[in-house]
Amino acid sequence: MNVRCRTAGRALAIASVLPCIAAAPVAPTTGAPGSGGGVAAARRSGLLDDALSAVRPELIRADIEFLASNEFRGRDTPSNEQRLAARFLRNRLQRLGFQPGAKDGWFHTYPLTWRQVQEPDTKAWLEAGGQRRELRFAMDWFLGARDLAPRTFDGELVWIGKGGKADLAAAGNLKGRIALAIDRGDFGESLMEPVAATGASALLLVRDANGSGPRYEEHFVDTVAGLRQGSASWPQEGEPKGRLLRAWLGDGATQALDTLTDGREPRPGDALGVQFGASIVLHGDGKVQCENVCAYWPGIDPELSREVILVSAHYDHIGVDQQGRVFNGADDNGSGTTGMLALAEGLATLGPLERSVMLIWVSGEEKGLWGSQAWSDAPWLPEEGRAVANINIDMIGRNAGTSLGVTPTAKHKEYNGLTRLAERLASSEGFGALTSADAYYTRSDHAMFRRMGIPVAFLFADIHADYHQLTDDPEKISYDKIARTTRLVLRMIDAMQSPTLLPAE
Repeated sequence: MNVRCRTAGRALAIASVLPCIAAAPVAPTTGAPGSGGGVAAARRSGLLDDALSAVRPELIRADIEFLASNEFRGRDTPSNEQRLAARFLRNRLQRLGFQPGAKDGWFHTYPLTWRQVQEPDTKAWLEAGGQRRELRFAMDWFLGARDLAPRTFDGELVWIGKGGKADLAAAGNLKGRIALAIDRGDFGESLMEPVAATGASALLLVRDANGSGPRYEEHFVDTVAGLRQGSASWPQEGEPKGRLLRAWLGDGATQALDTLTDGREPRPGDALGVQFGASIVLHGDGKVQCENVCAYWPGIDPELSREVILVSAHYDHIGVDQQGRVFNGADDNGSGTTGMLALAEGLATLGPLERSVMLIWVSGEEKGLWGSQAWSDAPWLPEEGRAVANINIDMIGRNAGTSLGVTPTAKHKEYNGLTRLAERLASSEGFGALTSADAYYTRSDHAMFRRMGIPVAFLFADIHADYHQLTDDPEKISYDKIARTTRLVLRMIDAMQSPTLLPAE
């Protein structure tokens, strides 16, 4: 589950929506789910019990204890451990007889921006009167995460004091030069816009003469560790290359600067006669590829097989902290990840359906719904299929055994027949009336699939004290609850095989 609230995004990628799922009420069922008629439905009705029995709590437990173990280091996006998890999923799906569901195989890949400092090639220096002082990165000078971009430049330092209006007016046009300022205590944040307006190519900050505020050598410890480890972000044009560079000089560099200026006290607007230069080098090409795992269960009806039911769960979590502690994410979202594997077991037992099913394990949910955004930005389905609905599962293994939430509910403007189907079938798996998860309508991957113009239903058992904590571990999971939620999804898929996408009356 993503801690950030996200709004739904851009225009619809697929305009056609089956109105019976989008809005029509679900009529009471007089027969078994999936009894929509036809030879295939009659054959399948005898297999549904076997398929439901194939969803077994002990098998789900084995999968979670594997994927949510310390060895997978929290399945961060991106990470080698997440890639291993993706290959584990693929191998299981291959054995069950699923087909690859991405354009180039099992994995739908998408690029992210990757920023990781390359040492010792990243360097800086001060130079005046033929004297040059090399500055050591992370000891004498520091960068923030937003300033890490490949650049090489130098320029004369101009003193702007605390960067007030009078100070900047005295400095005038700083095009091609570098502003040197006293840190006001906000690490230069308030100076970024006014200094950029002067044309300066960079902003350097030093602590005031009284030494107030934290020493940069101490303040930037975690930041430097993050720059060395590397971090991913959603690609954005012009960021951060077009942004004013901001850097900080540690106490040693400030003393070297005093030596080069003979200790004289400058006034705002004074050119110091000192050149500052820097070369920032990144590891690799600044990009990293991430993966969604896509498994296709083709339908057998000549017409209905082109209509594809999407079932999704994110398989990433939040990784490892700076102290090396692992966030295993057993419930978030080991529960949905392994529930989908159990669903694959059930579908393999149930056999071919009229409509096709696509199972999508998405990455990057914890960072901002990245994987589902990337897939839904340019959806691709085998055999020219088109998505008609999405069922998303996230955090389904904790809290009271009879409690399960759903969104959109009747109080939500997006309430639809897919939700009604879940509400009606929930009691078959021992759940009470489904509770509202409307507060989370934009916080998991269904929000991205909704942009395609298809109805969505999000099954969610709610957060708990271990949410995004080190204590979200396998021993706290209710494997029976995951199994019953998964069986509910299987019943929903089975019920959606009639030509009207709804159970027969």
